Amino acid sequence: MRSMTGYGHAVRRTDDFVIEIVIKSYNNRYLDISKNLSFPLAPFETLVDSRVKEIASRGHIEVSGKLHILRSSVRVNVDEGLLDEYTKAFALIEGRTGVRPTLSDYIAVDGLVSPDSELSSDIYLETFTAALDEALAMLSAEKDREGEGTKTDLSRLMDEFESSLASIEARSGELEAHLSSLLMEKYEALTGEKGDSPLFMQELGALLVKYSINEELSRLRVHTAEYRRLLGLAEPVGKKLDFLCQEMQRECNTIASKSQLVEINLAVVSMKDNIEDIREQIRNIE
Repeated sequence: MRSMTGYGHAVRRTDDFVIEIVIKSYNNRYLDISKNLSFPLAPFETLVDSRVKEIASRGHIEVSGKLHILRSSVRVNVDEGLLDEYTKAFALIEGRTGVRPTLSDYIAVDGLVSPDSELSSDIYLETFTAALDEALAMLSAEKDREGEGTKTDLSRLMDEFESSLASIEARSGELEAHLSSLLMEKYEALTGEKGDSPLFMQELGALLVKYSINEELSRLRVHTAEYRRLLGLAEPVGKKLDFLCQEMQRECNTIASKSQLVEINLAVVSMKDNIEDIREQIRNIE
């Protein structure tokens, strides 16, 4: 089990530059990768996507990559032919106007001074990849650590849920006896006759079946077993657990609508509280 939240950071340095990677992960229904890379690192966005998908299946993940130049290796070229032509033109202007040209006048000439076009982002690829993998490893370890803590809480909450479920199971027979006694008393009070006629007993049996909670209890036991199984899996289970909680919530609501016993209703309230706490926790896992 892995958390969706985490943090990763790495810095890799060479003699000429430093690359810093910062990764932050937040809760999100789907996998969403946001990238903020320095311009020379922009060609590596596809690499970032593929690496992140290897360690995350859900969450909003922000990847920041900064390049700090320590010693520039850029070479500047001067078009000497163009320089000669502009020098002649500036000399003519100075002779007629008395205005002397400055260095900024030369630099402003398009194409006169230009950086070496052979430079590319490839010189940063190895260092960038190493920094990215280190930051992702840190993020992955933190997701695992937080996920284990969440797994412990989810197991504890299910223990509480099953304790309340066991108390309801112990009183399910009492609920049927209570309903049977209540209906017979009402029948006798209204008719003045004993509730032992075949027709009444047939209707009573139908009502007891209708208000029985045995099926709901049986389904809840199936759901809790599946819940325990999912907790033991290494794959992402957040969406499956959320669906399972919806089903358990539905069964609890049905039991509450059928029950006439305060003790059962109180146990249902406790179980629904557990489900809400579980759903809050699984919002943080993949």
